[in-house]
Amino acid sequence: MLQLVISDSQPMLGAEAAGEYGLWTDYRIPEDRSGWHPMVSRFYEYCLSVTPAGRLPGRQHICPEEIPGFLSRLWMLDVSRDPVRYRYRLCGTELVRSLGREVTGLWLDEAHSQVLENPASRERFRFMLETGRPTWRKGPPLWLRHVDHRTVESCILPLATDGENVDKMLGFVMLFDSRGRPI
Repeated sequence: MLQLVISDSQPMLGAEAAGEYGLWTDYRIPEDRSGWHPMVSRFYEYCLSVTPAGRLPGRQHICPEEIPGFLSRLWMLDVSRDPVRYRYRLCGTELVRSLGREVTGLWLDEAHSQVLENPASRERFRFMLETGRPTWRKGPPLWLRHVDHRTVESCILPLATDGENVDKMLGFVMLFDSRGRPI
């Protein structure tokens, strides 16, 4: 599935993979986030505000209740390193509605077989796991969702209980209909 570039920092999905993380190699969150949905931007800014200097934030630093309206659009994965797999620790109600089923407790590859089939999804998670850097993406859904949910904007933040080794990933998602209106 082709995704057009939204910003210079966003990978083009469907393009030829390059580098050790495929399309995500050398990715950086864009300095200019004016094109982000305001809630996605607030999520990212909140995460930056609780991040300890020179360390990764851990689950212990995150209190989503501090930002109204966020819980229903959040999801969190636990990371297993041997072998590398991701398990849904939680999935907000808006996402469960979009996915059409509860996925909390499921392995990511069980909940979304497309993760295994789509290198952009696999490499995004591996990039964050190994570099500890957050990612942002806006484009067509890469996983099966409700038919009316035509565009997904997501920001994913790697978390580390010890400040160094990623053991969780926290994501925030906005869904948009065919006219670009938030759902």
